[in-house]
Amino acid sequence: MTAHPPHQCTLVPDAPDQLTSNQGWDTIKHHHFLKDVTQQLESQGIRVSIFIDAEERFVEGAKEVGAPRIEFYTGDYANIFKTDPAKAVEPHSRCADIANQIGIGINAGHDLNLDNLQYYKNHVAWLLEVSIGHALIADALYYGLKNTIQMYLNKLS
Repeated sequence: MTAHPPHQCTLVPDAPDQLTSNQGWDTIKHHHFLKDVTQQLESQGIRVSIFIDAEERFVEGAKEVGAPRIEFYTGDYANIFKTDPAKAVEPHSRCADIANQIGIGINAGHDLNLDNLQYYKNHVAWLLEVSIGHALIADALYYGLKNTIQMYLNKLS
């Protein structure tokens, strides 16, 4: 155990040579692996979040492996949002309801930005955290880091 362990660890199914995430875990297919890693991390006091696509079976699978949180992959949401926001967010809203019913916390991340974040937050109940990296840093180049952080916080308030 390290002197300063992380508070949370998000398990993302990226290959070592993969530039960025493009999908979440299949929590059914990788059940044993995810359960083992989740137990190891939780035994060290580290909360686990499993990165998944917004599909009911993967939410239920995350519960089965013992993860207290999920993080929805929002890349597809971001792509569809441009033409049909309601269609884009619907599976996330539905899966958030299921996650809440079975006692799993909800995070989200990937391609969230100043254009689509507020809509997502307003339509996905029980959202606890969002992961925003690329868009935040890109926006900070134009608006400055302090201003950009305030802009994102305003979208979430």
